[in-house]
Amino acid sequence: MKKVTGVNHITLAVKDLNKSVLFYRDVLGLELRKKWSGGAYLEAGSFWICLSHDAVARDTLHPDYTHIAFSVEENDFLPFCQQLKEFGVEIWKENKSEGASFYFLDPDHHKMELHVGDLQSRLKAM
Repeated sequence: MKKVTGVNHITLAVKDLNKSVLFYRDVLGLELRKKWSGGAYLEAGSFWICLSHDAVARDTLHPDYTHIAFSVEENDFLPFCQQLKEFGVEIWKENKSEGASFYFLDPDHHKMELHVGDLQSRLKAM
């Protein structure tokens, strides 16, 4: 049986490419690999994101629970949350699950999460 081997990348539609690059590079710490007039590629470890300029990207909160969770080390969690708050991110949810989590919106209201833990710690907590 053929199967998926992992997450390849995530593409996000963004209204303001420069503002989004600033957020993902300077606030979240992803490494900018390539930027062009219509988009950018950013990387964190083996995970990468494509930001795609889209003039009709949403300005409002997406109504469902769909989100992207970024892993962070436990020692970095609180300072990272403070950095996000200083940037002015909007919080969209309070943590009610296993592990430390901080739920916030990016400049285009994509739902994001900082999370300490992994699938094994989640399964153990269940």
